[in-house]
Amino acid sequence: MSAAVELESVSKRYGDFRAVDGLSLSVPEGCIYGVLGPNGAGKTTTLRMILGVVEPSTGRVSVLGHGSAMSVRERVGYLPEEKGLYRKMKASAVIAYFATLKGMSRRQAELRARELLDRHGLGLFADVKTEALSKGMGQKVQVLASIAHDPDLVILDEPFSGLDPVNQGVLEEIVRDLKERGRTVLLSTHVMAHAERLCDRVVIISGGRSLFDGTLAEARRVVPAKVRIRTNDSLEPLQDLPMLRELRPLGDGRWEFELEEGADPQAVLEACFTNQVRLSHFSASEATLHDAFVRLVGPAAREASYR
Repeated sequence: MSAAVELESVSKRYGDFRAVDGLSLSVPEGCIYGVLGPNGAGKTTTLRMILGVVEPSTGRVSVLGHGSAMSVRERVGYLPEEKGLYRKMKASAVIAYFATLKGMSRRQAELRARELLDRHGLGLFADVKTEALSKGMGQKVQVLASIAHDPDLVILDEPFSGLDPVNQGVLEEIVRDLKERGRTVLLSTHVMAHAERLCDRVVIISGGRSLFDGTLAEARRVVPAKVRIRTNDSLEPLQDLPMLRELRPLGDGRWEFELEEGADPQAVLEACFTNQVRLSHFSASEATLHDAFVRLVGPAAREASYR
């Protein structure tokens, strides 16, 4: 599969401060790719280098097969972290205006603006000035403005910030719709739940460096699986299981097994039957993306959330 975006050993320095440090990544075409990290991790700087707004100090950037996003700017949509609208303009006019900046004719842009507003539940507000819209509606208008020209690559920097759960759900639908139509979405967020529901692949950044780059399943495997059992029998036959990393008593006959990386929790259940350890409870918990994030990022992960 071709890459929509590639970064090779990219760094960005501001004096002695290194905002991004030797970052390499490859974003496959047609996927939703999450750029995750706590505040100050280097996410926005990375996106700005991809867009060509900021030049890297070292390294190579490729966007849609070109050495600069500026060469293909008509094929790229961008929602910045710092959001704002022209308050006196109508919602449809804002979307149409941004579409014309990307090369669409005025007539095409006006039709496209109303089509997008109708499709995403804002048709009744097409002729309402943006200053009269709620924060959630205004943010949706800005998202639609960033994709009005039907770009091949869409870059969204913290798009869910400040949205209520209903509007977050609407925005997730817009992102999924982009993927269904074969577009590539680069999504920066520090809310793990959105990334877990939406992303095909993620890169986790902290201190300007990549700590992980891969699928969600691969990320979850960073955290050892855990099994909980309840029994009145001795666990001595299980103490030397090769897949067992740690065994912790929880009281009242309850125990928690932490397994080695890649171990199958069902192997613990099989070992219990083989060694005649009678169980009144057995459960296996799969790690979440948030668990992997916390394990990789450490104390800085407190700035991220799992809303």
